[in-house]
Amino acid sequence: CIKRGTGSSILSALQDVPSAFWPCRSKMEKHLQVISVLQWVLSFLALGVACTALLIYMFCTDCWLIAAIYTAWLIVDWNTPKEGGRRSSWVRNWTVWTYFRDYFPIRLIKTHNLLPSRNYIFGYHPHGICCFGAFCNFGTEATGFTKKFPGIKPSLATLAGNFRLPVLRDYLMSGGICPVNRHSIDYLLSCNGTGNAVVIVVGGAAESLHCAPGKNAVTLKNRKGFVKLALQKGADLVPVYSFGENDAYKQVIFEEGTWSRALQKRLQKVLGFAPCLFHGRGLFFGNSWGIVPYCKPITTIVGEPITVPKIEAPSADVVDLYHAMYIKSLQCLFDKYKTRFGLKESDILYIQ
Repeated sequence: CIKRGTGSSILSALQDVPSAFWPCRSKMEKHLQVISVLQWVLSFLALGVACTALLIYMFCTDCWLIAAIYTAWLIVDWNTPKEGGRRSSWVRNWTVWTYFRDYFPIRLIKTHNLLPSRNYIFGYHPHGICCFGAFCNFGTEATGFTKKFPGIKPSLATLAGNFRLPVLRDYLMSGGICPVNRHSIDYLLSCNGTGNAVVIVVGGAAESLHCAPGKNAVTLKNRKGFVKLALQKGADLVPVYSFGENDAYKQVIFEEGTWSRALQKRLQKVLGFAPCLFHGRGLFFGNSWGIVPYCKPITTIVGEPITVPKIEAPSADVVDLYHAMYIKSLQCLFDKYKTRFGLKESDILYIQ
């Protein structure tokens, strides 16, 4: 016979099934966060090379016609990255970027209003290994850039070589990312109206060779080209500092004068980027090594704009003057916010 109460017992058992066999919501979200970060790291490191190899291989198969059509389109579209690119609001608002943001997490803090009637050059510091803060804040809408700065359109500048690689170039352009060369930046600041903000990671590849967790140093002392460009275009300078950018990975830093450091610098000149020996956490176990970055908060502070006059041929003295103003503004920004994000009052920003 069937005992009374069996129906309620079965219902109770069924209600317990999800908690027994399915991961909890927080764990599922964490997995999605890891996947979202990993896809970007792999895309940045390998997508371009992989798609180039695939395109070459397709020419040797029955799919050669598809490869030929894509190559022809690539040739026709070659200059698009240097002429404003092809940004996609849809891609910039993908849900995957919110998981990317929440993994670290990444925050964007506004300190002053920016006028849509002006153009800007943002100097982003520090470079870190993969510029996670720069990409999330300015290459996506995950932290709400356009809501915080209405009327301002950010364009993150990266290595021009990335835009010579199939598929990767389109992926980058969809986020509003552009080549960091004179032609591209000239177009954005001269032929694209106002309300443009070109984001330049000033320290570049050289700075990435020195980044390490807890280290607050930027390569800026002899970087004056972006200041001269701002003067020539009449674009205001905006210092930007990301606390925690250097904490995402651990790096083996070779001493100056060693053959390993010399090889890194040589490859940097040839390739345009510095081949760093770094590691993060493993994909499945947090205490193992891998290419997944560590879960360390990254907070990006957008500082006060420095009003810059338009001078088509600025003298060296004028460039030095505004360069010194920029360094002072960056140091003030760092000193004002450092204690709020885990640093001590005695910590200083090293300019090298």
